[in-house]
Amino acid sequence: MEKAAAPTTRACRPRRGEETQWIPGVNSQKKQMCFDWGPGEMLVCETSFNKKEKSEMVAGCPFIHIIRKDIDVYSKILRKLFNESHGIFVGLQRIEEELTGKSRKAQLVRVSKNYRSVIRACMEEMHQFAVADKDSAIGRQFSSQVSILSAVELIWNLCEILFIEVAPAGPLLLYLLDWVRLHVCEVDSLSADVLGSENPSKHESFWNLVTTLVLQGRLDEARQMLSKEADSNPTSAGMCRVLGDLMRTMPILSPGNTQTLTELELRWQHWHEECERHLQDGTFASNPHLESLCKVLLGDDAALLEHKELLSNWYHFLVTRLLYSQPTVKPMDLHLYAQSSLDLFLGGESSPEPLDNILMAAFEFDIHQVIKECSIALSNWWFVAHLTDLLDHCKLLQSHNLYFGSNMREFLLLEYASGLFAHHSLWQLGVDYCDHCPELGRVSLELHIERIPLTTEQKALKVLRVCEQRQMTEQVRSICKVLAMKAVRNNRLGSALSWSIRAKDAAFATLVSDRFLRDYCERGCFSDLDLIDNLGPAMMLSDRLTFLGKYREFHRLYGEKCFVDAASLLLSLMTSQIAPRSFWMTLLTDALPLLEQKQVIFSAEQTYELLRCLEDLTSGRPLCGEPDAQQLQDDDIETTKVEILRLALARNLARSIIKEGSLEGS
Repeated sequence: MEKAAAPTTRACRPRRGEETQWIPGVNSQKKQMCFDWGPGEMLVCETSFNKKEKSEMVAGCPFIHIIRKDIDVYSKILRKLFNESHGIFVGLQRIEEELTGKSRKAQLVRVSKNYRSVIRACMEEMHQFAVADKDSAIGRQFSSQVSILSAVELIWNLCEILFIEVAPAGPLLLYLLDWVRLHVCEVDSLSADVLGSENPSKHESFWNLVTTLVLQGRLDEARQMLSKEADSNPTSAGMCRVLGDLMRTMPILSPGNTQTLTELELRWQHWHEECERHLQDGTFASNPHLESLCKVLLGDDAALLEHKELLSNWYHFLVTRLLYSQPTVKPMDLHLYAQSSLDLFLGGESSPEPLDNILMAAFEFDIHQVIKECSIALSNWWFVAHLTDLLDHCKLLQSHNLYFGSNMREFLLLEYASGLFAHHSLWQLGVDYCDHCPELGRVSLELHIERIPLTTEQKALKVLRVCEQRQMTEQVRSICKVLAMKAVRNNRLGSALSWSIRAKDAAFATLVSDRFLRDYCERGCFSDLDLIDNLGPAMMLSDRLTFLGKYREFHRLYGEKCFVDAASLLLSLMTSQIAPRSFWMTLLTDALPLLEQKQVIFSAEQTYELLRCLEDLTSGRPLCGEPDAQQLQDDDIETTKVEILRLALARNLARSIIKEGSLEGS
């Protein structure tokens, strides 16, 4: 356990990836906390250390608290995100070598869009749950998660535009407009409400709708709304037509247009001067709404900020401002407009949020700052791990190595994988992430794979398969030992022997073999005959296992009435010293039926060997102290066995000598 350096107002401050936790019943002003990290969680408890060094004991909190490292892996909906994105990640690693030139860029953009589609699908599903349980704590939790996923997709989309698409001046603005329209979508529901009314132009939100459409650059839709105003209000029809013509003639660099930026800037300048002339001439003076829209078209900051509520955020303000004042903005100048837009929008009334800092870092093309800010702000490593991997494939992080020997991509992927290993099923995804980290992935996998709880044999087999596919010999041996020990505790000797053989653990195989032999002595028969009969070369793992296999073979030969072969095998087990001495009496007892056969089975020489073994066994018994009644009874039984064996051996010796003598005489 580790002692905290100093108590804080919070009882515990978990590392990145967890929320700050209150520990109930703990007064951190008086008590120090100690903690210890496990594979997927942290144990926290109060210590008896008093920072004021007073001698009196203060009543404390008697509990040990468990804080999970990555709680998001336990969310059913987020698990879908993890599973789907895993497939995209693995696919990206496989196609990497095939990507070249323009096809490479197109493929990377496609991969990025696939990631975003998975985020949006997860977000929509979570939104449905949030709506269904909106009044409960779970519903509020879902709503919070929806907001986080929305921010994640917003950041990813911007990074895709700036770092992967690498959009040049001109098309850059079109990408940014799509970015804003995708993430500021309240206008669609507002449009449905207005158009669904009996008289849209008289709807209370009509001008808000028109203004919002103009702010998003959706000028065709705005013109359609103005035509409705012209139809219902003849006095403003001329003004609506003029403003509509200005919207229609606004120069925009469309994807299929071949005009140069210089031509676009010249046309845009003429158009801008025409808008300004109409405003100065008072063309829209009699209609404040139309005049306000004309000021928006001129990109007037004050006019834009009058619609601050409709803009909703500073980056919407930025894109609208660029659309109507700097349509050919260069990527290198984005950060200047972004910073001024943020300052104007906030107006010194509030400080930037973490999301604002992340977006600003992206506009500054500071990839590493984006990753750093996201690592701090987000609750898990999923986003930064996958985004960093994608950017690394774009060759944007090649020069950034961390001081402790890994590169940023590997570090983040392995951190994300470590959270997956804490889950009972997602650990299988973590294996693939480790596989694609060439420097430290193998070491990390070895450390994590040993900590996976082997709760079921099916899970253990999956873990074992992973280790065997990667030639992780030590881990295979360790897992097999654990499973063998569990099987022994549950008296499943066949399973235990199978695992010990798979682990190539001679000592444990000897232990299990002894249990088999002891079980045979108690019950008079073997369990798991199929396993013992098919040991094959595996029986050479240990002498005791070899004996077990050969002893079972003796019984098989005896059952098949191959008495001569059975006798030779039984004798070789004793004379080769492969049989444990404690089992000699059992082997000699097994020889009795062969000694009593009508046909002479054991030769004179073999009988002498059996006699020698019997004498060695009886002469080697240790002398005991004062025997008890049970021991006396056992000794009587053993004495009787020895006498019967001596008699049988003597009779067989006589028969074998006669037989061998008669054969020689003939």
